[in-house]
Amino acid sequence: MTYEEKLEKVIEYIKKGEKPEEEYKLGIEMEHFTIDKDSLKSLDYYGDMGVGDTLNRLKNKGFEVETEHDGYILALKKDEYNITIEPAGQLEISINGKKNIGQIKEAYDNIMKQIIPIYFEKNQYLVALGYHPVSKIDDLKIIPKDRYRYMERYFKEFGGPMALNMMKGTSSVQTSIDFSSEEDFKRKYFLANALSVFLYTAFDNAYIFEGEAYKERNLRQRIWEKCDPMRTGAYDFAFDKDLSYKKYADRILNTDIIFINQGGKDVYMGATKFKDIMDTDNSYQMIFHALSIVFPDVRLKSYIEIRMPDGAPAPFNFAFVGFIKGLFYDTKNLNYLESVFSDMTYEDYKNLRDDSYKYGLDAKYKDKKIVDWMIEFIYKAEEGLKDEKDYLYPLKELMLVKQTLRDKFELLYKQDKKTAIERFSVSYYLDKEN
Repeated sequence: MTYEEKLEKVIEYIKKGEKPEEEYKLGIEMEHFTIDKDSLKSLDYYGDMGVGDTLNRLKNKGFEVETEHDGYILALKKDEYNITIEPAGQLEISINGKKNIGQIKEAYDNIMKQIIPIYFEKNQYLVALGYHPVSKIDDLKIIPKDRYRYMERYFKEFGGPMALNMMKGTSSVQTSIDFSSEEDFKRKYFLANALSVFLYTAFDNAYIFEGEAYKERNLRQRIWEKCDPMRTGAYDFAFDKDLSYKKYADRILNTDIIFINQGGKDVYMGATKFKDIMDTDNSYQMIFHALSIVFPDVRLKSYIEIRMPDGAPAPFNFAFVGFIKGLFYDTKNLNYLESVFSDMTYEDYKNLRDDSYKYGLDAKYKDKKIVDWMIEFIYKAEEGLKDEKDYLYPLKELMLVKQTLRDKFELLYKQDKKTAIERFSVSYYLDKEN
């Protein structure tokens, strides 16, 4: 294939994701740490108390095994849910795309009511934080999945200084939105990247890093910045006036593929570029892999993934989805965001990012602090959500008192570590709901 043919093949895949506005949905993925209630240490995949055992117990409760490797269960599915495992055993819950936030909340509550009794039996918390609250990454083993061993190998050889912290130490909540055309993609992709630092900052939920209090703000943002500039952070072309499917496809073709699947088995490829792989395999399955093996703040597949927030306990996870829906699924609000960010450059983004490490919510964009922009954005999102605007209240309440989840956790942690971790657990949320 010529290079142009390869570009067109990737673009063809992306274009298949275009949807009419009436078919727009919201997807959500939520990662969690498994924490022992007594020691407060994180559990990885292995052993009777590990996450692998929890998956086995869920299988016995009617969940279907989706992925298994050498007898190890690595992914489950049931109805509208998928349960997968991140590199160091972080438990990820994905809920199929929904039209409204109430459906997402109902699905989340339902799946957690099935999972949490197992955690109660094992004397564990399922916790939504941005980084392990006690454990260090060297304490945790990579799950028995070849691709993650290959990623670990690749990042040790080619990655940045915090690449393994990304793999083994972080947890997040992510949402996905739809687009109707290339023009709509360009608009939403640019604006999501323009909001990158605002989302990292407002959803900062990492007070502890490798067992010690973290002195700066936005730990997740720092880790992704220092992971792999080829595939993480905000892509510089997101701020180009001529942003296009082609520019995104070009970056994918020129990114290291790390590994590929051949004959049902993952094979390490190291620094081989995807454009070289396409000479022998240009299937949609391979293109999906290439689009998935990059981890920018905003990722394009057949939908747009917005990936900046730290793991956030309910109901803050729903507030994040509401914030995105209220702004990105409302034409008036897209026009408003364009008026705010139309002149934002990649250099402006980097300057704001660097300021946010030191100043957090007090970092300034143009004439206002991030916290004041966030309050303005929330009011706009409320207008876009109409009868769903109450989902924004937890985030709005935080911003009005100029706090983040990190601040709330820090105050509790300094009083009593166990109470802090328990308050950020799914169990605590379900108890309050009941």
